[in-house]
Amino acid sequence: MKNVGKYGKRYFLPPQQCFDWAKKDYVDHAPVWCSVDLRDGNQALIVPMSLEQKLEFFSLLCKIGFKEIEIGFPAASETEYDFCRALIERNLIPDDVTIQVLTQSREHIIKKTFAALKGAKRAVVHLYNSTSVAQRKQVFRKEKPQIVDIAVTGAKLLQKEAEETEGNFTFEYSPESFTGTEPEFALEICNAVLDVWKPTPDRKVIINLPVTVEESMPHVYAQQVEYMCKNMKYRENVIVSTHPHNDRGCAVADAEFALLAGADRVEGTLFGNGERTGNVDIVTLALNMFSQGVDPGLDFTNMPKLVEEYEKFTDMKVNPRQPYGGALVFAAFSGSHQDAIAKGMKYHEEREKDKWTVPYLPIDPKDVGRQYDGDVIRINSQSGKGGIGYLLETRYGINLPAKMREDLGYKVKSVSDHRHKELLPDEVREIFEKEYVNLEAPLKVLEHHYKQVDGNINAMVTAEYKGEIKQLEGFGNGRLNAVNEAIKGIIPFDYHIETYQEHALTRTSKSLAVSYVALQKEGEDKLIWGAGIHSDIIVASVNALVSALDNMLK
Repeated sequence: MKNVGKYGKRYFLPPQQCFDWAKKDYVDHAPVWCSVDLRDGNQALIVPMSLEQKLEFFSLLCKIGFKEIEIGFPAASETEYDFCRALIERNLIPDDVTIQVLTQSREHIIKKTFAALKGAKRAVVHLYNSTSVAQRKQVFRKEKPQIVDIAVTGAKLLQKEAEETEGNFTFEYSPESFTGTEPEFALEICNAVLDVWKPTPDRKVIINLPVTVEESMPHVYAQQVEYMCKNMKYRENVIVSTHPHNDRGCAVADAEFALLAGADRVEGTLFGNGERTGNVDIVTLALNMFSQGVDPGLDFTNMPKLVEEYEKFTDMKVNPRQPYGGALVFAAFSGSHQDAIAKGMKYHEEREKDKWTVPYLPIDPKDVGRQYDGDVIRINSQSGKGGIGYLLETRYGINLPAKMREDLGYKVKSVSDHRHKELLPDEVREIFEKEYVNLEAPLKVLEHHYKQVDGNINAMVTAEYKGEIKQLEGFGNGRLNAVNEAIKGIIPFDYHIETYQEHALTRTSKSLAVSYVALQKEGEDKLIWGAGIHSDIIVASVNALVSALDNMLK
């Protein structure tokens, strides 16, 4: 690409090596979660949510399990202010949930913020000012001492207003654009704010270290967070928070690395909605933990419903490939993937019921409300015998012989290829029934009766072949064999039964049986298949034989 020379390193490494985080291999406990869907997420919408939409969304976030929810910027608009008041005055905030509001370090904004919070049982007041080199030089045109003064002045104002306002308040400070700030200066300004608030075990404060703009790989952010955690004053009384944005597509990794580096708390949104490329996706982050056996403390067990609600409130669409939440994230169209999943599911059911190890599926789709046969195994022209067979077995109880799965697989793929579309489960079953089940042309058996003769079975068969009624008789060591011997008399070639299988069709309200027959012409390798379904297993087996012969006679 042209003009690459205009870009270069814009991040700052801490003055000391901070690599303790790299010695850990996973996040072993859930952080404090703070949803910012109603503030950061809302301000990123083309059409921000109405008051009623925000009230409904707030209720949804509470049901998911969020205990801290940033509800807005009350001084920014009347809708934000009214929303805050509505939650408090209508007593809509559960006793175990803390609301959070954002404010700049400006006196009139802080005063209006506390007016909006009057009477709140518990609220976090989140103060911020920008500290990065770029913002200091280009936007504010101020030196470091002046930037520190903005933060300290705001911190003192928060204390004053909190003392004069009815309610229970916790303070939070963010050096906005932290990742573009020299770590030493970020530490200086945070410590200056902490010296004002003087947190105690009974009154902790939050220091938030936002990735306002991603400017480095996640391991650099981890070092910055670790440096702050190791050198911050009052650390034991400070809740270190992270608020990653997704400019480089690394927000989830930023948050995970920050937690390894000592952060205690994560601010983010469902599905990563936020300004520009978005915020950290809490659904992905939480379910990443879940996939490692860590309880995230949030309830995503009905993902389809959550996606539906989220899209209704935000008028945004969840990408079909969005981790965990997208409609296609568990879907396998590839034949080899489907085969591995189907075999893995079988293995899981038989041997490892207590541990999830199924290939290609990092978590059990059922844990987030997805179904195997509709969300995982999806059928199109790329699909294979394993997936098609698995779908018929799990949804309809039709357990095809292995070689018949392959034969049906080619027919299903051909239909999908010609229609240029994915096939629904019912369409796959329709193909199976059309191609194999209870066929009646050019051969149809009208009646069959049996009697025992000298230890064998004598079958009397009435058949219609090419429009003519035939009375046939045959002997065999079983009913199906006897019927087959009778029918051979009108078939113009030699063949034999190569495969016969049967089972109860358990996934139906009726007591049905299904039989499968494979025939092979003498001198040929190809197997020709038929199937029969009937309440009488003998009738089902005869129907399967006739269906195979009809396919052979085509």
